[in-house]
Formats: sequence, C-alpha cells, structure tokens
Amino acid sequence: MPREFNRTERVAEQLKRDLAVLIRDEVKDPRVGMVTVAAVEISRDFSHAKVYISVLGDTGIPEESIAILNRAGGYLRGRLGKLLAMRTIPALHFLYDVSQTRGADLSALIDSAVRQDREQHESVAVADKSQESE
Repeated sequence: MPREFNRTERVAEQLKRDLAVLIRDEVKDPRVGMVTVAAVEISRDFSHAKVYISVLGDTGIPEESIAILNRAGGYLRGRLGKLLAMRTIPALHFLYDVSQTRGADLSALIDSAVRQDREQHESVAVADKSQESE
C-alpha cells in the first residue's frame, strides 16, 4: 500500500524542486558555486522553511554560499510566490547539509576499521603458522 504524503511534505518537495531551478537560473553570484538543494523542511503553518544545501566540488565554500543565499532569500521567496499557488510563501533559511560529509567520514572510518581488523587477523595467522612449524 503506497504511503500517503501530507501537505507539508508535498509542499516541501515542490519547494525543493523549484528552489533548485531558481538557484541555478536566477542567482548570478559566482561565489555560490555548484549548489544542490538536499532537503527542505517546512513548518506546519508554512511560515518558515529550512533549506539544506550542499556545495559540489572543492571550490565552493559552504559558509559563503549560505550567506549569499540567505541574502537572496527575499528575492527567491518573491519568485516562488509567482510560481506557486499558495496563500503564504515561507521565509527561507538556508543551512549547510552535513549528511554527505558525515557519510564520507563514517565510510572512511569503517574502511579503516576493516583494514586494521584484516591486518590484525593476518598477523595472528602468521604467528599461528610459525608456532605450528616449531
């Protein structure tokens, strides 16, 4: 049975899609860099929306991109008002999405633990073989 989405989830998904296009096409500041909209959380009364972004590539500085997008928030909100048929358009609050960074860190940590376990297992096996040959 398919899961039903409530209105706030549907609006959040629509905001995510529209903001991705607006940021790509309308924000002309080159300091923003390659920005992706990772997620949007919207309040139940549709007055505020947290927009989580990630910056692609090594050239983007997340803090600078977020500051620029927060300054452009009013403009983007106005453009959203023209695109969406909603009574109120939420105030936009841009935040850096740390999930990709945390995921990469956790993956590196797991790889390191597996490598250490494998090395320890191999050294025990070598020690066992040397004791058997004696």
